Amino acid sequence: MSNQKVRKGEELNKVLLKKYLQENDLLNSLESPLWVTQFTHGYSNLTYLLAFENKEFVLRKPPIGAIKRGHDMHREFKVQSGVRAAFSKVPKMFSFSEDTAILGSDFYIMEKVDGIILNYKEAKQRNLSSVEYTTVANSWLETMTQLHAIDYKEVGLENLGKPEGYVSRQVANWGKQFLKVKTTAYPEAALVMEWMELHQPKEYQHCLIHNDYKYDNIVFKDDSWKEVAAVLDWEMATLGDPLMDLGTSLGYWTVATDHEFVKQGIPSPTVFEGNPVRSEIAQMYAQKSGRNVDHLVFYYVFGLFKIAVIAQQIYYRYTKGFTTDPRFATLNKAAELCCKLALKAIKTKSID
Repeated sequence: MSNQKVRKGEELNKVLLKKYLQENDLLNSLESPLWVTQFTHGYSNLTYLLAFENKEFVLRKPPIGAIKRGHDMHREFKVQSGVRAAFSKVPKMFSFSEDTAILGSDFYIMEKVDGIILNYKEAKQRNLSSVEYTTVANSWLETMTQLHAIDYKEVGLENLGKPEGYVSRQVANWGKQFLKVKTTAYPEAALVMEWMELHQPKEYQHCLIHNDYKYDNIVFKDDSWKEVAAVLDWEMATLGDPLMDLGTSLGYWTVATDHEFVKQGIPSPTVFEGNPVRSEIAQMYAQKSGRNVDHLVFYYVFGLFKIAVIAQQIYYRYTKGFTTDPRFATLNKAAELCCKLALKAIKTKSID
């Protein structure tokens, strides 16, 4: 993940932050210099690298103008603290603060996990072989099935969500969310919402799900690609249908034969040779988890629609001036594209 100087308007108050770090036994002396850089790859919560006294930590806080429900720092902190008891592939949590006087919002501080985050840029530079990508995909999927096997009651996360009725609530909520942030009308969105309402599964299993599980949200230990050191970005984790998690991952899983605009809109290392196609990933998941993936088109369509809404939400914030990040200027087009892809999957009854 690349980190650069802090974006204008997203600076942290170093004086108050140092005081907080000292009070929480992370900083020895207020005289010590504190270096702050910003991770610029993510599209959601603001993430910073803090370096002081030969130590490094990561700080997460919500974006400016964000709604609390989608960017609940305490929840994210609690989930990762709980998950770590049963699943070592999560950063260690150090402290959480809801004192908005310090940084203008709540925030938390966690361990910086060393390793490789395989986003598109990183993957292009490394020029992995097709054999390596097969290993990457396998490690990525193995970790997802391990995550889905966590006993959430054992780690104290039984109140994280309401698994009964999860699918119908998700379909309704993401639909409402889309209507709230819509900036231009395109018919595909309405058709997709209508189809999901009619074709959602009524019976499904439930477990702890991550809800944003893709290559650039995991840290590989090294370039053997055999071991995942950590899973990042737990802001959307909840209790629900594991195939909804898989569906979102498949929505991000662009392949070489996809339309050029799709590959630009959702840039992912999954386009490179050696990565399985979407239906192969689904079969691998079925094999590793023992779950039935018969209703896959629904889950893939839902995944694409969810990505569309996320893109539209960010674009909406951009149009309101809450963020000036130039990457957000065309996200409305990405949202429309995801809905078109979902419609194509519905018509062809295929996720490839």
